[in-house]
Amino acid sequence: MSDPNNPCLFCDIKKSKSAHETELAYASYDSYPVSELHCLVIPKRHIKDYFDLTKEELLACNNLIKIVKNEIINKDKTVKGFNLGTNIGKVSGQSIHHCHFHLIPRREGDVKNPQGGIRSVIPDKQHYKRKK
Repeated sequence: MSDPNNPCLFCDIKKSKSAHETELAYASYDSYPVSELHCLVIPKRHIKDYFDLTKEELLACNNLIKIVKNEIINKDKTVKGFNLGTNIGKVSGQSIHHCHFHLIPRREGDVKNPQGGIRSVIPDKQHYKRKK
């Protein structure tokens, strides 16, 4: 099994197969998608996580996220929502240590109970009861 961090997979835009590109960032459809059209938005500069982004890189990533979101909705009318997130550090599940954002399209009925969304990274915390 090859190590995606040596050399860094995301530093090689051609290998990552860019779908969209700007001066500071690019978007690529995920090789191991959580759902169909799951996309990654990646700053070009090799940095470990969100907290190392410059304002300009953050803006470039945000603009690409919006472009890809619209592209996904135009390609697939069954998409009714999204999860957007980034893993920061090995304990959070980050496996490629180059900052990247996951834009995951969601469809009605794709899971039995979507309550909690991103909270499901810790399964016992996903479903909760609201205080009155």
